[in-house]
Amino acid sequence: MNAESKGLQINIMGREFRVACPEEEQKGLLEAVEYLNRKMQEIRSSGKVVGIERIAIMAALNIAHEFLSTKVGGGFDIADIKRKISSMENVLDQAMSDQDELF
Repeated sequence: MNAESKGLQINIMGREFRVACPEEEQKGLLEAVEYLNRKMQEIRSSGKVVGIERIAIMAALNIAHEFLSTKVGGGFDIADIKRKISSMENVLDQAMSDQDELF
């Protein structure tokens, strides 16, 4: 822990953890803990996954999938936007290389 970080006691599925976290990020961390606990409880309640480690892995996979398929604002697909930007960069690179040959 550095001088700017404080130890924060968190509880995930009944297990206590102490994590280093800057004071200005503690609220966000606590929200993340609450979200993770909720996801893990949902998986445990389904009865399809047994064992805390398997529940944690399934929760991590679900959260990662949600993150990767997040839509921004008016429903823009981040992955689609990244693909379009990459395509535009390729077109620009090609156009610039053609320009270099002119001079």
